[in-house]
Amino acid sequence: MKQICVIGLGNFGSHFARTLAQMDCEVLAIDNNEHSVAAIRDEVHQAIIADARDSETLQMVVPPDIDDVVVSLGDDLAGSILCALHLKKLGVKSIRAKAANEDHAEILRSLGVSEVFFPERETAERMAWRIVRPNLLDFFPLGEDYEVIEIPAPKSFMGQTLAEAPIRIRFQALVIAIKKAQTGAALFMPAANYTLSPGDILVVMGKSADLQRLSAEG
Repeated sequence: MKQICVIGLGNFGSHFARTLAQMDCEVLAIDNNEHSVAAIRDEVHQAIIADARDSETLQMVVPPDIDDVVVSLGDDLAGSILCALHLKKLGVKSIRAKAANEDHAEILRSLGVSEVFFPERETAERMAWRIVRPNLLDFFPLGEDYEVIEIPAPKSFMGQTLAEAPIRIRFQALVIAIKKAQTGAALFMPAANYTLSPGDILVVMGKSADLQRLSAEG
């Protein structure tokens, strides 16, 4: 069972902690607000009222060998930075922190935080993609203009094998998996002789512009 500590139980932190607990993770939830802690106490492994800005407090409640610590103190910039600094000093290997802005993110990265994230920004981007490209089921940005997306296999490709469909030649895209819409079952690294059929969802990787053309194939 993976051990994860969530520090900061605002809207994002509390929902994140509950989701992790439902995924059978051992969750330690920390906040200095007793009402926030009380609201989640029965849904996680352990919930503690504590000031995460204090190094001695963190040393007492967060084991240094914990798998992950998620710092969700994005609105409290000073608290978030102090918490990340103390966690690094404790020897916590994986620290993920919510940032309020780019300056905040830069400071967190300079402290050695493993991952900095912007939940509102990421949610907005995903929603924008879904509105602009309604046949896009999901997307995962990789940087360098590359991304992994899920799209329904175009109708014009039905009955063709992956080798016959112009996915690689015309769109410079790589099919890394095929999911069945009806069952959700996934076939990873499908063979070139796989024949596309209705209900197939392609998980493809490529450049954003090429994948946009592929998803518009319909």
